[in-house]
Amino acid sequence: MKRITLDPTSSPLAAFAVQLRRLREARGMTQVELGTEVRYSSVYISNVETAKQAPSLKFVQRADEALEAGGALELLWWSWKNGALIPGFPEYANKEREAIGIRLFETGMVPGVLQHHEYSAAYESAIVRRGEATRAQADERLRVLAVRQKLLDRTLTIHAVLDEGVLQRPIGGTDVMAQQLTHLADLSARPNVVLQIAPYRMGEDRPLSHAVTLLTLPNRTMVGYTETLQRGYLEQDAETVSGWARKYDRLQVDALSRADSLAIIHQVRKELEHHAR
Repeated sequence: MKRITLDPTSSPLAAFAVQLRRLREARGMTQVELGTEVRYSSVYISNVETAKQAPSLKFVQRADEALEAGGALELLWWSWKNGALIPGFPEYANKEREAIGIRLFETGMVPGVLQHHEYSAAYESAIVRRGEATRAQADERLRVLAVRQKLLDRTLTIHAVLDEGVLQRPIGGTDVMAQQLTHLADLSARPNVVLQIAPYRMGEDRPLSHAVTLLTLPNRTMVGYTETLQRGYLEQDAETVSGWARKYDRLQVDALSRADSLAIIHQVRKELEHHAR
């Protein structure tokens, strides 16, 4: 039988189908063997892998477990199901799951994988209040984020540099922001998390002006990711990503040390609670 080749960028459903097949073949399993594991027929799996049939959530969750995908399939499923994610992000999320190292720079708010759940919920609720998303879409994004945050329990290294303004922007009010700052402090104590603050005094010498993510993949290649208001962009051109990495290295050197960064997080939290009295 002729193998059907799908373009994973053609639709979220096609991206899911391609990823399912890749994960199954990487495990050395046939469609029949996977079907036995997840209690679905090989015909069902074949139809899903060729994007002829949309998978059920129960199938996705069972396949995630059988293929040890770490939630990657469920993440893709939610992005297909409700279209809650901006174009380009599902492709990034697929690479993020594979990464052995993540470097983040954020100027506006705490990056998703480092967010406290109440901080995330407050931000999404505000989007719903403004009429920019439905409650269902916001809930789906929160579910996707919960899956992504499992990255913190893996052994990969996460290095985050946050602009000082991220700490000063009170998402969700005093109590929620205090929880988020405590959460950052707790995360910084993990051996696989490095957290630095880029202080205001860097001024125009801050080498990056936009939020950027750099992923190191198992073969040691790097990809980059950034967003506009309309969509996300997964950058795979080696020369471009190398340029981003050089700027990130400079940022990392000029930012506050881990100890000084932790101190400023505690200071901002103390000031926040003081002004709330």
